[in-house]
Formats: sequence, C-alpha cells, structure tokens
Amino acid sequence: MKLFVACLVTETNTFAAAPTGLGGFEEFGIYHGDASRRDPHGTGALTRFVRELAEADGNAVVESLSTFAQPAGRTVRHVYEAFRDEILADLRAAMPVDAVQLLLHGAMAADGYDDCEGDLARHIRAVVGPDVPVGMELDLHCHFTDLMQASADVIVAFKEYPHTDAQDRARELYRILVDAVAGRVRPVTEVFDCKMVGLWHTTREPMRSFVARMQDAERRPGVLSVSLGHGFPWGDVPEAGAKLWVVTDGDRALARALADELGAAFWRLRHATRATAMDVDAALAGAPDAAGSGPIVLADIADNPGGGASGDSTFILRRMLERGVGNAVVGMLWDLGAVHVCRSAGAGAALRLRVGGKCGPESGMPVDVRVLVRAVVDEHTQSALGARERLGPCVWVEADNGLHIVLSSVRTQTYGTDAFTGLGITLEDKDFVVVKSTQHFHAEFAPLAREVRYVTTPGTMNLDFAAIPYRLRSPDFWPRVDDPHGAAFQNG
Repeated sequence: MKLFVACLVTETNTFAAAPTGLGGFEEFGIYHGDASRRDPHGTGALTRFVRELAEADGNAVVESLSTFAQPAGRTVRHVYEAFRDEILADLRAAMPVDAVQLLLHGAMAADGYDDCEGDLARHIRAVVGPDVPVGMELDLHCHFTDLMQASADVIVAFKEYPHTDAQDRARELYRILVDAVAGRVRPVTEVFDCKMVGLWHTTREPMRSFVARMQDAERRPGVLSVSLGHGFPWGDVPEAGAKLWVVTDGDRALARALADELGAAFWRLRHATRATAMDVDAALAGAPDAAGSGPIVLADIADNPGGGASGDSTFILRRMLERGVGNAVVGMLWDLGAVHVCRSAGAGAALRLRVGGKCGPESGMPVDVRVLVRAVVDEHTQSALGARERLGPCVWVEADNGLHIVLSSVRTQTYGTDAFTGLGITLEDKDFVVVKSTQHFHAEFAPLAREVRYVTTPGTMNLDFAAIPYRLRSPDFWPRVDDPHGAAFQNG
C-alpha cells in the first residue's frame, strides 16, 4: 500500500486585524516532503507518527508539505493557493496511490476561500478519482462542511480539549484507511448540526462524560468513528458551529440514528457546559494561604494567540501592578521591541521598560515598569501537547514585589510549564501564574495548580457568543436563539 500524507494547519480568526501571511508559516517551519525527518518533534511530529505507523506495517509513504501557522486573520490568497498547488503537484507525481491521509485544522479560511480544507480535499479527489480512500484528521475546533464530507471518505476530529489525543486520532484514521483499501470496510458518514456556538472544555464534567459516551458508542458493531466538531466561534464562515458526525461501515441508517442520538444529548448539555469566566479583580482575590499549596493559575483567555489574539494584552498585568500583586509570573507576552531592548542590555541589567499594548485596542495600553533582566535565552522552546515549539529569543524580567514577566519573540500561546522553567523560573512557590491561553495550558499547568481560573478581559476573543458580529454565519444558533431546532427539541 502507498499512503500519501500532507499537513497544512492554521486556524482563522476572521475578526483578527492581521492576516496570516507566509511569514506566519515560516516562523514554525515549512517543509517540502521532509518534515518527519528534519523536524520530527516539532512541525513534523504528527507526520512522523503517521509515517512510523505505515512503515511498521510495511507500507510505503509519500510525504508532501508539512507546515503550521499560529492563528490570525484570513490567510493571504496566494499563500494558500501555493501550498495547495504544491500538495497537488506532489500527489500527481506520486500517482498511483492507494490512500490519502490529510492532517489539517478544519477552520482555515483564506481570501476568497471560506473552507480551505474542503477546497483542498475537492482538488485531491479530482486527482485520485472516486475509488481511492481520502481521510482527513481535524482539530475539534473545525467547521465541518458539506464540501469536506463530499470530498473525503472519512473525517476524524480530536476528542480532547486540550488536544492530547492527536496521535490517537491519527492512528484511528490510518486504520480506517487501511481497512478501506483492503475492502474490509466501506465508510459512510451522517452529521447532526447542533446549531450551537461556544467553548467546551473536556477536562471537566459534564464534557468528560460526554467524550466517554462517544468512545462507548464507537464500540458498537458497525461504528467506525464518532466526532464532535466544536467549531471555532471567531471564524465567521457560512458553515461554522458545533456539529457531531458518525462514521459507520456501510450502514447509513445506523450513522443517522447515532448522530441524532448523540447530537441531541449534546444539545441537552448546553446550559451545564456554558463557558464562564471571572473578571480580573475577582481572579486576583485569594492568594494561596499556605506554602507549598501551589499557585492559582489564571488563563488570560481573551488574549490567546492560539485563537488569533495578539498575545500582548496588558489588562491583567496592569491590574496586578496597580494592586501590588507580587510573587507571580505572567507570560508569554509577545513583544519584539521589549525583547530586543533586554537582549541588548543583557542579563543583570536594570532598566525602565515599556511592555505590551502594541497591536491595537484589544491589547490595552503599554505598561511602563522598572525591571531587572533575569535571563535571556536566544533559542527558547516549549513543550506543546507532545511536540516541541520554537519561541525564538525570550527574556525573563522581574519587576517590583517579585512580579516576573516572560517576553517572547514568537507569537504563540503558553502550552508548557517549561516556557517558564526553561528560563529558570520556579512555579510551585508562586501565588499566581498567568498564562496567555484558553485551555491548552491545562494539560501541564493544572497538575501543579491549587486552582485554575479563567479570566475575561477586553481582548480579541469575546466569550459573549450571542454578540459576536457574524456576517456570513447564520444567526440561527444557540445562545443567540433559544430554540434553533424548533419543536422537536423544545423539551430538550
């Protein structure tokens, strides 16, 4: 069997001011068929995993493009088209192939394209024809579209948020493709449109139990896969929103019935799973009362670069300074100018530094603070859900009261504790640790935290989902509409 593999990943916040250009992909690496070997623990980590699965079975792998960009605005048209055309050229050169496995996001939009993944899959289908199985692995914050469903034989989404199961889902998709090539299964898919917009953390109830219910359903005879695509709330595209789909072995009636069953069950959880967050003052109340009890971790969800925010918001930092909060860590703030000034001054230098607040109103105003440069690391990295992510030159500075700030050169969310500890900062003895992240921090920070608090600020990622100013997406969704499903769900 010959398996063709390609990876093209970014998540588009259509409300973000800055577009996603070529530089956004270059920052994390663009690899032309060799990511699994040249960057096996970074951008090429999932491609490497699929290659190892296939080669362990004695299958041949043709590896195409692998690249990733941090979420921002729509991808520049010629950048997307060049990536798509490179994948298609590689596929034509590799023909005939027995199967195609695509590692994508599912919420990528470009100038002129609301559904990049569907567009890519449509072109791939035109090359391979109707009989070659095409599979797509998506982030759970995907927009499941009609074009994706029409172009791919099987689509699998992550189940966990944070996304700790990317390799599990890659293995699942690979096995279905192998079985489809061998004629052992014939995947068919049915989808339930939940008509919901929101954020759903799978680390807490009732979502933990709902994920377990999906996994239990996959053990039923004839069921190949169950996925809940949460959708990306800040992507204004026509087919946005939460959708649940079921893949079965040729049994469309079973897929329809199970999708309706699980979709209705998810709908009934809407009030219990509604996202909530504290304001800054409430979040800063109540420092740990005993040494060794661990820090309170504050998630600055509105300024999460992983959702397209700038990562330089100062709302929490400013309030901490005003209240005299010390023995705390804030990071990572994206501030190229501040990093340059501190690198030039060097570790041990004391200076007046202007921090953050540079990218627009959602960033707040810059903060002027006197700091001591504690450490400079020119090639810093962090763990990122099983991969390594480059952070470029980073700086640790300390302000009054032991308020520690990490400044980064690469705009990205905080995934791993080593974003701090790799610079020499200890975390267990701090009162507060502030992370620029919505949920991916949870995998590493929650185990050391006394408590995790989600904090709302006037940032890019607005949690008032009913008020998001969509233009392309239908307004017929909960929570903007109480009952978008009509009478069939009025008692749900």
